[in-house]
Amino acid sequence: MTSRTYDDIAESVAAVEGWMTAEQGRRLFAAAARCPSGGRIVEIGSFRGKSTIVLATAAPGGVEIVAIDPHAGNDRGPQELVGFEAEAADDHAVFNANLRAAGVAGRVRHVRAFSESAHAEVGGPIDVLYIDGAHRYAPARRDIVEWGTEVGAGGTLLIHDSFSSIGVTLAILRELTAGRRFRYVGRSRTLAEYRADLPGGARSRGANTLRQLAQLPWFAKNVALKVALSLGLGKVMRRMGRAAPEWPY
Repeated sequence: MTSRTYDDIAESVAAVEGWMTAEQGRRLFAAAARCPSGGRIVEIGSFRGKSTIVLATAAPGGVEIVAIDPHAGNDRGPQELVGFEAEAADDHAVFNANLRAAGVAGRVRHVRAFSESAHAEVGGPIDVLYIDGAHRYAPARRDIVEWGTEVGAGGTLLIHDSFSSIGVTLAILRELTAGRRFRYVGRSRTLAEYRADLPGGARSRGANTLRQLAQLPWFAKNVALKVALSLGLGKVMRRMGRAAPEWPY
């Protein structure tokens, strides 16, 4: 296990562009720190390396860290689904520079490909899977289904923008809410954590379903806030001299 904590790197990680709260960073750090030596951590969606640095710093020695991101300008950030190809090369360069600055470049293997095309380059079981890739329903569901099957018994699945992004949440409702394998552990804002150790009884599965459905009112609140911000709520509040709410993540 690493002797460092998230607080040891919090200030430097905060300087890296991306969408991750300190609470989410601690959850990611704890999951990576539990990974057994010789295990594998896979991240889908790295952007400029904020979460990658956390995972690579926390992981014990002997753990392989694989970061999958095409850096193609697609699903780049909130309301940045397509049309950002010009920024892609810069994202890739900054990602590598950030990993070098954090001293973890040698620990991370970057697969520059879309997740659906990366399976051949990431063989074997996964101990910690962090999904923060495409947020539309079809690709989000595909990541959960295809990559989730690679998570070994007792392994950890983390999904960003859960109960916030409509596509991601619909994928979770379809594949995990009534699933028989992944137990819902909890969330740090939109970062949901699951463990591949759900007991097989109907009572356990029912309780697991209810715990996830209980997040839906919070999901509705997030969607309403996104709609309001998209319609100009932030501009109105700033004109009134008030701080605008941030995009929920």
